[in-house]
Amino acid sequence: MASTGTNGARYNPKPAAARLREMLARPDSLVACPGVYDGLSARIMLREGFDCLYMALRKTGAGTAASKLGMPDLGIITLNDILENASMIASLDRTVPVIADADTGYGGPIMVARTVKSYIQAGVAGLHIEDQVQSKRCGHLAGKELVDPETYYARIRAAVLGREEMRSTTGGDIVIIARTDSLQSLGYEEALLRLKKCIEIGADVAFLEGPTSLEQMKQACQELAPAPVLLNAVPGGVTPHVSQEEAKKLGYKIMIYPAISFEAAYQAIWDSAKELKQTKDIIITERQKKEGVKAVFGVCGLMDCVEFDKKAGGQSYNKGV
Repeated sequence: MASTGTNGARYNPKPAAARLREMLARPDSLVACPGVYDGLSARIMLREGFDCLYMALRKTGAGTAASKLGMPDLGIITLNDILENASMIASLDRTVPVIADADTGYGGPIMVARTVKSYIQAGVAGLHIEDQVQSKRCGHLAGKELVDPETYYARIRAAVLGREEMRSTTGGDIVIIARTDSLQSLGYEEALLRLKKCIEIGADVAFLEGPTSLEQMKQACQELAPAPVLLNAVPGGVTPHVSQEEAKKLGYKIMIYPAISFEAAYQAIWDSAKELKQTKDIIITERQKKEGVKAVFGVCGLMDCVEFDKKAGGQSYNKGV
């Protein structure tokens, strides 16, 4: 029997990567992925009905790095940190693919292959691997250091080989996204050369970080076609802001919003902290009076858990919640 996910969609038994590939294959469509960094932000985006989620190491990775470690995005977070978070988010609704940042792959070729296999086992639909050095930084910060082309290609080749091994042994799959941060320091031609080579090796999607004009964005999509191209929408970054409709016209197939959850949470928590410190009290809104904390529990699947308990014969919630 078909079931429904937390966003109300009919359950699709296909693996996450297969569903993401179907989305990318749709003509004249754009896969819009809001950034999430924890279970609550993911639940909210699922409740709003988004078809795909994105979990990064920066922004949402300042999300993952900051929420798990209280640290900035300076290459501190490890594979285990990000894998635990990605696995949890991917498990919340198996009908919705999750794309996760895989940083630099966390090491040499053997480690990159292990990363890819681990992401597949976690149920992640897609990942991106970049060409910065391991002690890397956010793509919209200055001073990024890059590895040489052959080191980068070895990372992508290792990712492809790791995926092939999983396909042959478990049937597992993942969409590999090749990201380059070389545009700022090495120029457009070198950046496109790197991405074209990665597609040739076996990457599925190209990710040019930090284009600085609409013309450059459109040109990259045209030159990399028919490979899908990903746009990173970072407010205040070096890339011009465009709507989803504008991005689609430029030729993009995926658009990620890495900062949307983390920055909203950051501002709201900061405002609440200042309010409590300065007034020694909190303002209770009409929504809070009406809904209370149960609204948050509801988003996180409270009634689904209650119903499951009843079906299993449990009696813990017979008097209500």
